Amino acid sequence: MKPIRIIERTRAQESTNAIEKLYISMRHLFTRGFYKPMGVSGETLRKSLLLLRPEIYGSIAEDRVELNGLVYVIERLPEGIEECQFINLTTDEGYKNSHFKAIVPPKRRRNCYRIDKDQMNIEITRGRSEIYDILTHLTFLFIESHKIFQRISINEGEDYIREWKHLEDVVLYQKPISDKEKEVLIVHLGNILGRTFDEVSSVYNSFSSEQNPHKFFNLIYWLGKLAINELIESKKRTITFSSVLVEEIGHHIYGEIWANDIKKVLKEHNLLQRPIHIISANMHSVMNSIYAKNALPEEAKKHKDFELFRLLSSSESKNLQHKVKEFASKNGLISIDFTSGTNIDVQIIDTDKINFDVFSFQKGKSSENPVIFVMDYAFGEQAFETMDELLKPYKEGKKKIHLDVKSISIMGKAGILEGGKGDIMIPTSHIFEGTADNYPFKNELSKEDLEGFGVKVFDGAMITVLGTSLQNKDLLKFFHDSTWNVIGLEMEGAHYQKAIQSASKIRGNISENVKVRYAYYASDNPIETGATLASGGLGMTGVVPTYAITQRILEQIL
Repeated sequence: MKPIRIIERTRAQESTNAIEKLYISMRHLFTRGFYKPMGVSGETLRKSLLLLRPEIYGSIAEDRVELNGLVYVIERLPEGIEECQFINLTTDEGYKNSHFKAIVPPKRRRNCYRIDKDQMNIEITRGRSEIYDILTHLTFLFIESHKIFQRISINEGEDYIREWKHLEDVVLYQKPISDKEKEVLIVHLGNILGRTFDEVSSVYNSFSSEQNPHKFFNLIYWLGKLAINELIESKKRTITFSSVLVEEIGHHIYGEIWANDIKKVLKEHNLLQRPIHIISANMHSVMNSIYAKNALPEEAKKHKDFELFRLLSSSESKNLQHKVKEFASKNGLISIDFTSGTNIDVQIIDTDKINFDVFSFQKGKSSENPVIFVMDYAFGEQAFETMDELLKPYKEGKKKIHLDVKSISIMGKAGILEGGKGDIMIPTSHIFEGTADNYPFKNELSKEDLEGFGVKVFDGAMITVLGTSLQNKDLLKFFHDSTWNVIGLEMEGAHYQKAIQSASKIRGNISENVKVRYAYYASDNPIETGATLASGGLGMTGVVPTYAITQRILEQIL
């Protein structure tokens, strides 16, 4: 009898399995309608996340509390969520028409509503990716809250350490404290969190604001307090999905409304049948690249090349930004702001109204000036929904008007696997994580197009991940080191390309000869310790790659 061969799985394989379990579990819980994250129903999510140990959640699998991950997550969740036992995920169900005030997280555009002291409602209008994003963040948050309980509890909650009682006095009774007392409390927090004085001080300062200087103290107290309620008083935290959300998800409700509203605006301005170039980007780089030099002649004389764009990107430049937008509005720019639903704003630029004699690069010999359509970043699967709906013909009674889409350009931030923040990636294909779906394409942008700007440029395959907060070093090193030759990761590329290929090659909604351009600049390097998204934003590092990519796209269009 032959001995049984046992094959040990690598960490990359274990990580892949953990991600699959996470998504299957989240879909199951969503269909079920509710679950208790720290109960039996949330066990698979917790175990999978702890096995995966994503880089962005740092020390999630250790006894000490993860601070950088906490900052990252709190910036993407509504203020006060740590105080709420009940979290309801809903669709747009009319809360904006009530007395409830919308709470918008600093780093995610989503409307949230504090219903009462125990309940937070979060509106989901951007598809499944948004649900996955929230659920993984909440699972991390609750795991960290139980760590706090373990560190403050004496004899399984019969009593609590003195540091916790000191924190409770300050938070519950809003006791005013001096700078010296604040530092004493930071020392106590260091003991509670298993962190050094410097680490706690740094995070305290990052949370602190003029309106709420002790936000970090409140956050840690309520995370610990709800864990006590859960473990000692059996007041389990519960996440619920509204029945309307369960019915609507995946049906392009908001994407269809968004696309139809845009096509109506195009028709109103007689732009519907003009050549159209779609750009998925931010809401400033295309506008500034076209209009800034003419809108700000004095500043343009003093600040050459990218210095003008650095000036416009600074926090003190609101007045200059307003001048550019005002000038652009008089010279062909139509802005459409979407405050609900997709949360994807749009700019329509009629190049017929631009004076190309003073433009930084000249227009080609086309018989008709094109329309440049700029849409803000989509989120994950929402990229398919919005692009799919946008590329459909405009219906007017029984008549169908096909859009004359000449090119689609996608630019944005992505994680890089070789290089650092601010470097540029030019994809040759998109690989969709967790599936056998691969999307090769001819990229009109090349590595050579973006060289010479003082940043490194890489080309190769990009992986479209199910969630940037679910990646770890082992998985990413596999993609980078194997024959896949992956240079970076992002969340939308495969979804966009799926919609483009479907519209051009299967449905015939747009020409098969539509040109595509993809370029990304690095927001982080998730393989490099201390360089994940949790380490902070790009700041001015992002100005050169953003505007270099934008200018190359515009040069090819015009």
